[in-house]
Amino acid sequence: MLAITGEHSLLQATARRLEPFVSPSDLYCSTTDALAEPIAEQLRELADEDWSRRILSEPVGRNTAPAIAWAVDRVAAAHEGDPVVVVLPSDHHVTEPEAFCKALGVAVEEARTSERIVTLGVLPRWAETGYGYLELERAVDGLGVYEVARFVEKPDKERAEAFVAGGRHLWNAGIFVFRASVFAQRLRQHQPEIAELVDRLRGADDPAEVAALYGAMPNVSIDFGLMEHLDDTASIPLECGWNDLGSWDALAEILSSDDAGNRTLGDVVVHSAERNVLVAPEGTIAVVGVDDLIVVRTDDAVLVARRGEAQEVREIVRLLQQSSREDLL
Repeated sequence: MLAITGEHSLLQATARRLEPFVSPSDLYCSTTDALAEPIAEQLRELADEDWSRRILSEPVGRNTAPAIAWAVDRVAAAHEGDPVVVVLPSDHHVTEPEAFCKALGVAVEEARTSERIVTLGVLPRWAETGYGYLELERAVDGLGVYEVARFVEKPDKERAEAFVAGGRHLWNAGIFVFRASVFAQRLRQHQPEIAELVDRLRGADDPAEVAALYGAMPNVSIDFGLMEHLDDTASIPLECGWNDLGSWDALAEILSSDDAGNRTLGDVVVHSAERNVLVAPEGTIAVVGVDDLIVVRTDDAVLVARRGEAQEVREIVRLLQQSSREDLL
């Protein structure tokens, strides 16, 4: 929802990136009740139409497998034939959209003409331990399509360095392309409980019934629940200045730097400090005599962490949940 990298939010930039492939009337967004209306407002800035039927608001968070399954079923019901579906996280930053669209075009054609689920994997630029990886096998054809030998969970530093040096692994970007029927068949085979609940959701109009059915979904990711079980997945290597802005360390790569290596966003004052990431969407941050920190200020909370340890924010989330501090989540 934040316009971190320009005039458009990351969500809007994701939608605009798809313009060569789909019209706004073919865009769907899976989200939560709290974000449904703000997302509708942002999407109306791109296309002034009724988004209410295409913003799927989860009554309760159940991870990416149920969210994607529900959305794909809605897409299939609204379109004749067997539509090709592209699944994209909304927090990605891409500096070379033309290269992204070229790779996505190859993935769409592969999905249209095969029985495969296709994923876009990013050529790794460093040994990242916060991402999952795709291990590539042989090339499927001469167009840059490869078979995926396996999905690899987030590795430790030594293993990640071996992946990058070996040249056979891609970052798992969580971008998937498939025909709706292919996804439905794989889902029914490997996640029959989700498939059955999606079938029942198709005829549910009462909000209480929708909440009950969706709340019964297994809490499982698309990678763990489905993709890791498949032996015929294809991947397209992607090199387009991609960045998953899922952590404050990742944000540092796209923010401009001052002479001391500080990367800032918002109202920030710096004195005698180096290599910090300082983000203030609200209020002001002032730092003196500190190095290699991440400091983020919002209207109701401040985060301070060492650079390189931003992934550990998940532990703060866990502690807040244990303390019933949902107001900060």
